[in-house]
Amino acid sequence: MKLILAIVNNDDSARVSSALTESGFGVTKLATSGGFLMVGNTTLLIGTEDHRANRAIDIIKRFCATRKQVNTSTSSFGLGMNHMSIPEEVETGGATIFVLDVAQMEKI
Repeated sequence: MKLILAIVNNDDSARVSSALTESGFGVTKLATSGGFLMVGNTTLLIGTEDHRANRAIDIIKRFCATRKQVNTSTSSFGLGMNHMSIPEEVETGGATIFVLDVAQMEKI
């Protein structure tokens, strides 16, 4: 048994979770936020049999595209509250995926 933790952009979360559900995967969605851009993410928890883990990862890859966006930092990073924010182009989207072995799983 595997537990897949997939951290995805909020813009991609509805499509990827729908595709996973349509393919027979159980998905739990958690609202999370990233530490770098301080924007909302969705963390998906997917429990699956070992032989289906790669199928779930393929679905995540298909629906979580990376893209460029201009971001204005809202945190001061020690520069003080009056410091002007500097816009910078950053890559967003995609997914960070962790696959963990599960010793035991029970549905009650």
